[in-house]
Amino acid sequence: MMKAIRSVVAVLAGVILSTLAMASSNSDEAIRERIQPVGSACIQGEECAAASGAATASASGPRSGEEVYNASCGACHGVGVLGAPKKGTSDWAPRLEKGLDTLLANAISGINSMPPKGTCGNCSDEELSAAIEFMSKF
Repeated sequence: MMKAIRSVVAVLAGVILSTLAMASSNSDEAIRERIQPVGSACIQGEECAAASGAATASASGPRSGEEVYNASCGACHGVGVLGAPKKGTSDWAPRLEKGLDTLLANAISGINSMPPKGTCGNCSDEELSAAIEFMSKF
């Protein structure tokens, strides 16, 4: 009988401690912290703090073809994933015959298994062009 009473007391103590812990995590400050916004949206034509931060980041100038390749293109073009032309190989020869403008248009809009802009959604056309030139040298 004593074991049963001790068990019930232990369970009740656990429930009470758990309730107290939950109550402290439900303070107004804890709730405000948990529900604060994780992002913001900017409407074209309105000034936005996040947009000015992005402008500052891009003010450092465009990334080189090698930087774009290392950050975004190398995962597929390094090993030829799903038929991607490998960097620095003759895989590029038939593509280069079509011209850099065609290659850039395909990179921007996506081609075959490659999604638009590959995995570099924030790349400018200039950066994509530099990456193509970097990858296609053989």
